[in-house]
Amino acid sequence: MVQSWTRPNVPRLPGRGIAPRIFDAATQGLVEASPHESTPNLASVYVCGITPYDATHLGHAATYLAFDTLIRVWLDAGFDVRYVQNATDIDDPLLERATRDGVDWRDLAASQIELFRGDMQTLSIIPPDEYVAVTEVISDVADAVKILVQNGSAYPVPSPDAADDLYFDSSFTLPAWHLGLESTLDRPAMLQLNAERGGDPLRPGKRDPLDPLLWRSERVGEPAWDSSVGRGRPGWHVECSVIALEHLPTPLTVNGGGRDLVFPHHEFSAGHAAALTGHALAGIYAHAGMVAYEGEKMSKSLGNLVLVSRLVAGGTDPRSIRLALLSEPYRSDWEWTDAHLRIADERLASWTAWAATPDDDDDDDFLAELRERLADDLDTAGAIAVIDARIRAGAAATVTAVSAIDALLGIRLTP
Repeated sequence: MVQSWTRPNVPRLPGRGIAPRIFDAATQGLVEASPHESTPNLASVYVCGITPYDATHLGHAATYLAFDTLIRVWLDAGFDVRYVQNATDIDDPLLERATRDGVDWRDLAASQIELFRGDMQTLSIIPPDEYVAVTEVISDVADAVKILVQNGSAYPVPSPDAADDLYFDSSFTLPAWHLGLESTLDRPAMLQLNAERGGDPLRPGKRDPLDPLLWRSERVGEPAWDSSVGRGRPGWHVECSVIALEHLPTPLTVNGGGRDLVFPHHEFSAGHAAALTGHALAGIYAHAGMVAYEGEKMSKSLGNLVLVSRLVAGGTDPRSIRLALLSEPYRSDWEWTDAHLRIADERLASWTAWAATPDDDDDDDFLAELRERLADDLDTAGAIAVIDARIRAGAAATVTAVSAIDALLGIRLTP
C-alpha cells in the first residue's frame, strides 16, 4: 500500500452534528449522505486520486478539500468513516509526460505522489484509510477483467501490433446499471466527452464508440505485467472499480471526484462494478467543480497551474489557501484570482485575532448554525459568512466556537 500522510487532529465537539445532504449526479438532487442499512453507522467514500504529474494544483486541492469537509461533517455526526483513494501511477498521460521530460515513469510517479502527500498534509486534509496505487493491484484488476469476459460484459478487439485488447460492452444492462444512469447525459454529450476525456471512439473493431478499454495488451516499449488475461496493463475506469470493491463495502455511501469525472470515468466505474457484483457501486455520485485560472480551466494539459507547493514556498499560510478554497461553493465552477488569497489572508488575520483569548461559555447557538450550514450541501461559504458575521457583531470567541472552526473547517486558530 502506498504510504498516506499524517492525520490532522480533529477536535471532538459537544453534542452531535447533522447528516449532510449533498448533490447526487445520478438523481440531480440533494440526497442525505448517511450509511446504508447494510453497514449501520459506517459512512464510506471513494475519491478518485491523482495521475501523478504536475501535482498539486489548486483544482486538485479544491476537490480533496470538498471531500475532507464531507468527512469532517460525518465525523461530527457520529459516524464511523472509511475513506479510500487511489493513485493512477500507470496511464498514458503519465507515460507521455515521462517521455517528454526524459525520466523513468516510475520515478516521475513516485516523486509526484510524494509531493502530493506533502501538500495534503500541509493543507490539513484528512488522509484516506487506504491509499492504493494502481500498480499494486494489476493482477486483481486483470482477474476482474477475466470475470467480465466470462459473464459477457467484455469482448476482445483485435490490434494490428499486439494481442487483442479487451473492452467493456456499454450495452450491458442490469437493474443496478445501464449506460447514462449515473451521468444522466444523452448520447451526443457522451460521445463528445468520451473523445475529450481519454476515450477512443474511432477505434476499429469496437461494438460501440463509447465502449471503454478494460485491458491494453502489451506494446513494444510500454510497461506490461503478466496476468490472467495475458501481458498488458489495465484501462482507467476498471482500476477504480476494483480498488473500491476490494476496500469498501458496497454500495459506497459516496463515490467522489472532480466534475470532469462524471463521464466517462464514474459512469463506467459504476458499470464495471455492477457487472462484477450485480449491484450498484454507490448511493451518491458527488463531484467538485472546476477551478479556472486566467480564463481557462486549471489543467495539466493547458499548463495554467497554480501549485500549492509554490504558494507555500512563497510564504503563503496554508490556512489561507484552505480558506480561499472554502470560500467558493464546492460544486461550482469558479476562477482563482489573487484576490482570493488577499481576502483569505485578511480573513485569517481577523479570525486569529478574535480567537486569541476565547472564553469558556457555552456556544450552542453558534455551533448549531455552523452545523446547519455545512449539512446543507457542504455550504462552506455560508459557514464562513456565519463566522464573519459573529466577529463583526462583536461577539466574543469561545472555546467551543474556536474548536468548531478547527473540527469542521480545518482552520486552527490557536496554537
